[in-house]
Amino acid sequence: MSTNKHTPTELKLHQESRVLEIAFDSGDKYELPCELLRVYSPSAEVQGHGPGQEVLQKGKEKVNIKGIEPVGNYAVCLQFDDGHETGIYSWEFLHDLGANKEKKWESYLNRLEQAGYKRKV
Repeated sequence: MSTNKHTPTELKLHQESRVLEIAFDSGDKYELPCELLRVYSPSAEVQGHGPGQEVLQKGKEKVNIKGIEPVGNYAVCLQFDDGHETGIYSWEFLHDLGANKEKKWESYLNRLEQAGYKRKV
């Protein structure tokens, strides 16, 4: 029995615009920029090994996804063109990222600004 609350019905990568489009059986549909997916990777490299250990990702403005590998029936592993490929993105994680995209993007931009980093777009 599946414990997923959200099951994807479509997953489409738009490499030219660097956007991952994901639709769920609930009717929710999100367009997630590769940069957002990369900087919020659920990997230990990005999230650390506990609260407060997150590592701010800089210089990811042009990052793209070069591969998507299924992980069971609950997640995908996104392979980025900067060499990062250890994050396992569960359907729940992707749904949450999509539902809170604006808030998370704003938080990311604020953290970059506090670190004195200027995005190169």
